[in-house]
Amino acid sequence: MITNANSQHSDNLADRAASSADNAIRSTQSAVNGALDHLAGNVQDLRHQASPMLDRATMQASALAQRGVDSMRSTSQHLRDSARHTSDNTKGYIRDEPIKAVLIAAATGAVLMALLNLLGHSRSRP
Repeated sequence: MITNANSQHSDNLADRAASSADNAIRSTQSAVNGALDHLAGNVQDLRHQASPMLDRATMQASALAQRGVDSMRSTSQHLRDSARHTSDNTKGYIRDEPIKAVLIAAATGAVLMALLNLLGHSRSRP
């Protein structure tokens, strides 16, 4: 009879230990689920906060790129206009003063040839 009582007592202790382990597992699962829910909420909050910042940064980068393109177009147009104006002035000067224009061109050519010859000789010397 003592053996039977000890056996029942052991079974009772094992049942209580198993029940305790089940309760601990359920409690741990509940705590983990709560932590994961909290973490998911934080991630969602961060996503909502970051989205407008990313949109704003994208718009600012796009506006900056557009200003750069507009500036390049303006500068390019200004250079074209300036080159056209210079060309028109040069043609007008040649038409109005053909002898002076030929003399200036010849003098410029002579100076350039002298510079090229001078550079050629200085390179050929060791």
